[in-house]
Amino acid sequence: RKLQQLCFVSVCVRRSGTSAARLSVAGMSSLCALKTRCFFRQLLPGLPAAMQRRYSLDVAASLLRTQGFVDGRWISAASVFPVLDPATGEEIARVSDCGPTEAKRAVDAAYKAFHSWKQHTAKERSILLRKWFDLLMLHKEDLAKLITFESGKPMKESLAEIAYSASFVEWFSEEARRVYGDIVPSPAKDRKILLLKQPVGVASIITPWNFPSAMITRKVGAALAAGCTVVIKPAEDTPLSALALAELAQQAGIPAGVFNVVPSSREKTPLVGEVLCTDPLVAKISFTGSTATGKVLLKMAADTVKKASMELGGHAPFIVFDSADVDKAVEGAMASKFRNSGQTCVCSNRFLVQSGIHDRFIEKLGRAMDTELRLGHGSDPSTTQGPLINTRAAEKRVFIYMIFVFLLLSVRSSSVHLCVPQVAHQVSDAVSRGAKVLKGGKRLDGSFMEPTLLADVTTDMLCTQEETFGPLLPVIRFNTEEEALAIANASHVGLAGYCYTQDVSQIWRVMEALETGIVGVNEGLLSTPEATFGGVKQSGLGREGSKYGIEEYLEVKYVCFGSLKP
Repeated sequence: RKLQQLCFVSVCVRRSGTSAARLSVAGMSSLCALKTRCFFRQLLPGLPAAMQRRYSLDVAASLLRTQGFVDGRWISAASVFPVLDPATGEEIARVSDCGPTEAKRAVDAAYKAFHSWKQHTAKERSILLRKWFDLLMLHKEDLAKLITFESGKPMKESLAEIAYSASFVEWFSEEARRVYGDIVPSPAKDRKILLLKQPVGVASIITPWNFPSAMITRKVGAALAAGCTVVIKPAEDTPLSALALAELAQQAGIPAGVFNVVPSSREKTPLVGEVLCTDPLVAKISFTGSTATGKVLLKMAADTVKKASMELGGHAPFIVFDSADVDKAVEGAMASKFRNSGQTCVCSNRFLVQSGIHDRFIEKLGRAMDTELRLGHGSDPSTTQGPLINTRAAEKRVFIYMIFVFLLLSVRSSSVHLCVPQVAHQVSDAVSRGAKVLKGGKRLDGSFMEPTLLADVTTDMLCTQEETFGPLLPVIRFNTEEEALAIANASHVGLAGYCYTQDVSQIWRVMEALETGIVGVNEGLLSTPEATFGGVKQSGLGREGSKYGIEEYLEVKYVCFGSLKP
């Protein structure tokens, strides 16, 4: 009952509007977070040491930006909103709360800049992107600290994200010079057929909190390389990384208006999102987030028939066959499931293990969890598992219908997978249906959740039907390849899938049969700028990364050059 009351108060505070924000939104949020932490200390034992220590964000002042960035200038808004450290609940910054006015200014600036930016040669754009890449690598330590403090990610993973983030800028700095058109043989002697590739225009970039740097560069790198300009709406939980990227883009010499950032609170996100999806000057939207929110954005963009890229929800199967190298499979499972505490769209959600090696796999996996996983603040070098992004992600699904309706009404586009049933609720549901908790299973203080291993899982349990987005590893026993594929493909989404086997024929059969846009064969970590990223079914539209990623920001123009003398 107390937990329900707390969730109700939390929803009311989030919907209180700008008048409360003007009084002292940051101070009130900090007080609310502090009270929440005290409440959970009484309610839940096992408080992580991270919540009892104080951590401070120490980065170069030039990279800790808290204003919006529009037309090459740092702009303030009428109010601010707090950014909290999810591991402690403490405020780390107050950021300008941009609204529709600032969003419209950003779109106008991007549209104006587009007409000059597209005239830059491919080589000129390439050189500027390369300078941006060099600055990202120069400041990787500070950029990683920002990720750790605003998203909770362990520092080792944050450094890896910055390297990953920068790799997209490097890749697309090179792809900028490889946008080729075609000369097509004509059926008529007096004509030539030319196919030209040209930038689409202003792109609205709406990104999530789980990769606050890489999700921006994977989109923006391609957009700028193609000759487009961008307006970025970062997640309200993690705006600091986006603003630091804007500072370094400016230092790299990217012209005013080409790169714009409009951070906003949860309350103002709907109005900002509406501008970015409906303004006729915007030609393209690129969104990473939940399938439910993606559908809302597509509907909003339909009136002006905008080009759209959608990287939406996943529910990845991880299949381990009898012929697999069990040690390699366990290693892959650990990497795929527990990276970023299970908060990635390509995290394995359903672990299907064939009967012949089922018990051995679970035993070794349990030992690996005991040995390798350590909960704590991301700044602690020993930490491998940080918090979930906020208490909403770890709480039981209280008032989930209310939040789901609010999502659809408000287009809460930057909060990835908000309406997915949360970890604790999925654990309790599985246990009530006969699953056994072999490791973890406890809800800890604040945003922390124990890494959890479930056995005897069946397909009627929520954890096998809906995306988890947390450190929950449910294992399903199967007998035949056909049975495994039927379970794996029984989903309305299809982003990533994994299989472990040493049977080459089986590899080809399973690889082709899996209904996903990405397949890992004997490998748990897949992402790289050289390869495509995207899904099938309701996991989205289009592809990011690779040589195909830049195509999402280009139009093909057919030119018929006639009346030529043979």
